[in-house]
Amino acid sequence: MNPLLSRLQPYPFERLRQLHADITPNVAYKPISLGIGEPRHATPQLIKDALTASLAGLASYPGTMGEPRLRQTLSDWLARRYDVKLDPATQILPVNGSREALFSLAQTVLDPSQPGATVVCPNPFYQIYEGAALLAGAQTWFAPSEPLRNFAVDWTGVPETVWAKTQLVFVCSPGNPTGAVMSLEEWELLFKLSDQYGFVIASDECYSEIYFRDEPPLGALQAAARLGRQDFKNLIALTSLSKRSNVPGLRSGFVAGDAALIKSFLLYRTYHGSAMSPIVQAASMAAWADEQHVQANRALYREKFAKVTPLLASVMKVALPDAGFYLWAEIPELFKGSDTAFARELFALYNVVVLPGSYLARDAQGHNPGAGRIRMALVAETAECVEAAERMVQFIQSKVH
Repeated sequence: MNPLLSRLQPYPFERLRQLHADITPNVAYKPISLGIGEPRHATPQLIKDALTASLAGLASYPGTMGEPRLRQTLSDWLARRYDVKLDPATQILPVNGSREALFSLAQTVLDPSQPGATVVCPNPFYQIYEGAALLAGAQTWFAPSEPLRNFAVDWTGVPETVWAKTQLVFVCSPGNPTGAVMSLEEWELLFKLSDQYGFVIASDECYSEIYFRDEPPLGALQAAARLGRQDFKNLIALTSLSKRSNVPGLRSGFVAGDAALIKSFLLYRTYHGSAMSPIVQAASMAAWADEQHVQANRALYREKFAKVTPLLASVMKVALPDAGFYLWAEIPELFKGSDTAFARELFALYNVVVLPGSYLARDAQGHNPGAGRIRMALVAETAECVEAAERMVQFIQSKVH
């Protein structure tokens, strides 16, 4: 058995299951889960139609690079969305969802034979980053975050001794669970550090199309182009259709950036056996080529957050994020900072599931930055999310009185 498996932490949802294992929730309330970030809006019909119209593709093996038409569609989308030009033949690869690509990219770029091979991660963070690093034989180092800036990563807080051993940096912008978006100035600093120390940047951007401001979130490739880095050296951006187009079961996304990294990643994936099904490619082309359903999806989230956020803000510290579909809230002081106790009691009394923030972070620099917080995924329909918020208000007010 691979001994590196023993280094993995229990996944947050397994920890959540264990947290609730001995609880029988109040059956007077129907169950509402805000725990898992699984989109639940309707899948657009145009994607379903493209799937069913391409079933003949089941009769042939797909190529790992994907069809030229798909890669051109992805290149066109990048040009429209970020005003960047990438070569579809050398700088873009379709992947089976960003989660699969985040994991396999680490196996491609990390060299565990180098002493102290390190991956720098945000904290709190998406747990795949840590698992990918550990199973590639590297160690993880968790960068400090800044609570006053919506838990944005403080890249200046990473010591030179860590940067000197760093081979890969995971970025999540918009962030999970915080919704924070990296600024151009932050990208400029990270690019300078990459040039100085030679590490690869993997920018996870799967929440980029769900936002609440007038201007869409800045992307890594867009930031690089604005800063004159047209070759996208040591940079890979990863994105997905799951959240953008409400197709988490399609397992479709793509990576784009540094042509040299893409070439090595293609070699790895050729052996890894991760080619995208022809019917998924057809559905993906339909999805990436259409923005109307994305705008409608974004409007649903904006309406939902506009109703839920003020309700919760009346009893706890929470604010509208920059982007994404999570609320990252600080629990009231009366719970003495125990996010797990809050989650257990809310589930027991009101049958609402939320994810303890400490499950999404690691102890680093003397504390767990997720402690005393909860993550709420507002993925259900508006009425259900509002009902969940109203129950949480009632729960907290009952504890006060």
